[in-house]
This record gives sequence, structure tokens and C-alpha cells, in this order.
Amino acid sequence: MSFKDIYGHEKQILVLQNAALRNRLSHAYLFHGMEGIGKRTVAEIFAKALNCETREASGKGIVVRDGDFDSCDNCPSCFKADRKNHSDIVAIKADGQFIRVKEIRDLQEQMKFAPLEGKMRIFIMADADRMNIISANALLKTLEEPSRSNLLILLTSSPHQLPLTILSRCQPVRFNPLQRDTVASFLQDRLSMEAERARSIASSSGGSIGKALEMNDDSYMTRRDEILQIILTDHSKDPLKFPSMVNSFGQEREDIADRLNILLTGYRDALIYKEMGDDQQLINQQCTEVVKSVARGLSGREILQNIRNVDWAMHAIDQNANKKLTLEVMLFKLKRCRG
Repeated sequence: MSFKDIYGHEKQILVLQNAALRNRLSHAYLFHGMEGIGKRTVAEIFAKALNCETREASGKGIVVRDGDFDSCDNCPSCFKADRKNHSDIVAIKADGQFIRVKEIRDLQEQMKFAPLEGKMRIFIMADADRMNIISANALLKTLEEPSRSNLLILLTSSPHQLPLTILSRCQPVRFNPLQRDTVASFLQDRLSMEAERARSIASSSGGSIGKALEMNDDSYMTRRDEILQIILTDHSKDPLKFPSMVNSFGQEREDIADRLNILLTGYRDALIYKEMGDDQQLINQQCTEVVKSVARGLSGREILQNIRNVDWAMHAIDQNANKKLTLEVMLFKLKRCRG
């Protein structure tokens, strides 16, 4: 897989290609944007292209033999990159909940030496916002003393959670949600999906191919319908119902975040229908009657306040707040449809 195989992100790819061709690579990049949008894929292909053996480094920059900056997909280096065993393309992941200082120390130790087989050593750090304060401070020293043969790519969907000292030393590359037609084309081309189903899932994906792939699973549709039906159409404000409603969000942090995001899209749809009366712009196309019920039962101001309440809960749980208590407070704050 190479740059030409990526769906969307043309502007971001062009920025990276031009930087490489002009020998103006930053020592550190920050790829930020929503989950499942393709940041990791672009980072991996960028690393693959930088070490592709069809191009060679020179004192004046990178010499491109085929007239474009991309990987060839045929050389030994590209084969290793595809198999995830290239010694100079290093993935850094969280150990449990955090990216710990040991991972940063290992990175710094590798940076002391020249790349083992490629032109550059590229470190790709997923979920960079999960560095604890000690790790972030250790990384800061590396960013202040960059090495020309090493390149660091931080990936995050929450750049605001990184220290400003880290942000200021990275070249930001923002990844925006993909167009619905782009996601639908991916589903049709790669999964041989029927056009109508592809458009329906693409409409609900929020511009994320990763989310679209997840939604292709029937279990996701069941979860979505359950959450929207239970939360959006419950007319009571009876706290005794909260425990069962909280249980519908699951126990694990990722499950809760997923269901809160579903709830957020439900209120987003209700607000759009309330203000525009257009059900063609809804993310949850299969739940239009539920969405319309919320739009009819609440004012625009109340729907907007519910969006803020769900967003608050998402942020609080992301900051490791008590999950059960946070969800109960959110449910208490949500405005109910006036039956």
C-alpha cells in the first residue's frame, strides 16, 4: 500500500511529500484528528516511503527516480514495512493505560545510533496524549535536541491533552473527517459492499473509515439502536432508572466512550432536524423516527445543552473520573422529551 492507495487526505499527503522532496522534513510531526480517520495509515506509508530503496539520499535532498514521492511496494524495504518488521520503523504504544517513561528511554537509546538498514529511523507513537507527565518531560528533551537521521510522528485524537511544550516543537498536520462519498467509495471498492448499504454506513460514520468498518458489524447497529432508544426516548427523570441505564453503557472505558459518541450523534441529528427539517443530513439514518421524536419534544436550546452534557461526560471519563458517577450525573442533567 502506498500514498496513491489512500482515500482522501490529499492535502495532508501533499504537505508531507513536498517536505520530503525539498529536504525540509521536520524532526517531529503531530498528526491529529478524530479516531479511525487514517492518521496511522498515513504515518506508516510516510515512513515506508522515506525508507523505500527506489530513492536515494543525497547531500542536496532526496533523489526521486520515478518522478513522485511514494513507496514502490516492491523493494525489500517496502516488503518489511508492509510486514511490520522493518527495524527502522518503530511503533510506540501505551503499556496499559499510559505511555510510560521506559518507552521514551528506549526511544532515546535507539536515537544514539544510526539507522540499522534504512535511510531514516521513524518512530510512530499512537495515542500520544496517553503519555504521563514524566514521559512527556522526557520526550521534551528529545524534541529539543533533534537528530537528522531520526523522525518522530505523534498520533492523537486529543491534542489539547498534550503539554504546550510538546505541541510547540512538533509540525502539526490536521486530519479532517472524510467526505461521505469518499467513505462510501472505500467500502464499495475494498469490501465489495452494495452501494446503498455503503452510503448508509458512510452517512453514519462521521467521516471515519475506521468507524465505518466497525459499523459494518451488526453488533454495532444493535448497540446504537439500544442506546438511542433507551436514552433519547425515556420520558421520565426517575433516578431509580439510572442504574439500568448506566449499565447499558458497558463497563470498560472504550465501550463507554463508544456509546457516549453514539448518544452525541443522536442529539446532533436531533438538532439538525430541529433547525433544518432535513433528514437526509442525519448520521443515524436508520433511527430517524427516534431522532424526530427528540426534535419535536425538546427545544433547540435543550438539545444543545444535552450535547454539552454528553461532551462533558466524555471529557470527564477520558480524564479518569469515576465512570458510574459521571454517567449518573450526565443522565440526571439530560433534558427529557416532553411526552
